[in-house]
Amino acid sequence: MWSYIIPIVTLLIGGVGGFFVGVYYLRKQLENMQNNPEMLQEMAKKMGYNLNKQQMQRAQQMMKKQKFRP
Repeated sequence: MWSYIIPIVTLLIGGVGGFFVGVYYLRKQLENMQNNPEMLQEMAKKMGYNLNKQQMQRAQQMMKKQKFRP
C-alpha cells in the first residue's frame, strides 16, 4: 500500500513546488525587464518585433503599471 501512496504524494509535492518556483522565476524576469530595456528589446526581437524608442518607452510604462508582486 505504501508503495503506491509515497510516489503519488511525491509527484504531487514536486508538481506544486515546481509550479511555485516557476511563478517566482517568471515574476523575477518580468521585474528585471521593467528596469532593463535591453532585455525587453531582446524579448521583442525573439517574438519577431523591432521596437523603436517610442514603442519601447510605451512598453516599459505599461510594464511599470502592472503589479508583479503578490
